[in-house]
Amino acid sequence: MPPLRYPRLALALLATAQLIIALDATIIFVALHDMGRALQINAQQLQWVVSGYTVAFGGCLLLGGRAADLLGKRRFYRLGMVLFALASLVGGFSSSAWLLVAARAVQGIGAALLFPATLALINTLYAEGPVRNRALAIWSMASAGGLALGTLLGGVLTQHFGWASVLLVIVPIAAACALLGGSWLPPDGLRARGRSFDLAGCLAVTLGGSLLVTTLVQGPEWGWLTPLTLGCLLLSVLLLVAFVRIEQRSADPLMHFALLRVPGLRAAMWLTMLFMSSFGVQYYFLALYYQDGYGWSPLQAGLAFLPPTLVCTFGITVAERMLARRSPRQVLAWGLAGGAFGIAAVALALPYGAGYWPLLPGIVLLSLGQGMTWTAMWIVAGQGVPAAQQGVASGMAATAQQIGGALGLALLVMLANAARGTQAASSAEALQGLVHAQYGAAAFALLGMVVALGLRPARVDCAPPDCLRNDA
Repeated sequence: MPPLRYPRLALALLATAQLIIALDATIIFVALHDMGRALQINAQQLQWVVSGYTVAFGGCLLLGGRAADLLGKRRFYRLGMVLFALASLVGGFSSSAWLLVAARAVQGIGAALLFPATLALINTLYAEGPVRNRALAIWSMASAGGLALGTLLGGVLTQHFGWASVLLVIVPIAAACALLGGSWLPPDGLRARGRSFDLAGCLAVTLGGSLLVTTLVQGPEWGWLTPLTLGCLLLSVLLLVAFVRIEQRSADPLMHFALLRVPGLRAAMWLTMLFMSSFGVQYYFLALYYQDGYGWSPLQAGLAFLPPTLVCTFGITVAERMLARRSPRQVLAWGLAGGAFGIAAVALALPYGAGYWPLLPGIVLLSLGQGMTWTAMWIVAGQGVPAAQQGVASGMAATAQQIGGALGLALLVMLANAARGTQAASSAEALQGLVHAQYGAAAFALLGMVVALGLRPARVDCAPPDCLRNDA
């Protein structure tokens, strides 16, 4: 890519992209009740207001990564922003459940185009080492801010301006980023000749990935042994097997499977899965406990997530400083270990924490570990990957992240429900199930620490495809 003329302005655009992606994942939660009442949406349709975004995002990430590598990272940054703006506008003026769910799905597609393009731009525009680590730290802070701001902003907007405002607020931000991206990001280079888009591979992996995420999301509701769940799971596996066969025979595949031999990327895929299965899902159970166990309002629950966000942001800064002297392996091991003990401490204190103070030591520890882990795992994901493959590599790691979130939530919901025993279980038993789920999240974080301890030093980049073929 051409030299970067506006490094700070470019980084502001890339960080804003991550802010929007994180914001859109959480801003909808507090507005769901009013959406259901205004549009007469039943509980199953209402779940798809959330799941439609998750499924489209997780299923299209590899497609987005390949498109960014092949057709231009800046181009797909701007296209992702345009899709976000248009889908948010349509969603804000939706008058039916199906239109709202469709708009959320298009938002997910926009996120799937935007995320790998953004991460690939950071990994190609900023030199590996302190400069890139700083850029990733700022990008990570935007993500942490978006997750917390989404819950709080969603409550304020819904209360004062109605449910549509949580979608419409995205429109001017995304539109401005799409416009400014043409000036602040360097233009894409010439498209490589003789490269194909691998349409068959794109369709197979997008349909297979989307169906797999759908099955993981819906499994607890459908029942894991029902014909519908098993049929969807089988079909998703067949589509993904077909994708592998297509890629093995393609002259210009969507994904070089040799990328899986890059140790950093392989480890990063496990780390992103386990990150979402632990840090990423435990807030779901905390939000339920705050409202069902402590009787807090949605806005009070949203405010309870502000201290974790501030500490998480501090953890990102700590990781940046540690990475100047320590390896990502060490930072990840400390972050995941601290997160595991923090989550377990919160679980231990939940039955006694109605005043929030008993929870605070554990929340501080887990949030610090969360910030350290987030930055370091994305640094690992980009190490040893050639510049021409950064987009699809980012898509691979992010796909693993989405699958980890869906699978982790499904398993922990099963654990929570197992503690309840029956549908007629008492509220005390239901709350104890949420505590058990927190302990399960802590176990996933400990497993992530084991993966981090197995990391090897990254190898030096070289030109594809020889780099990939020689990297054992």
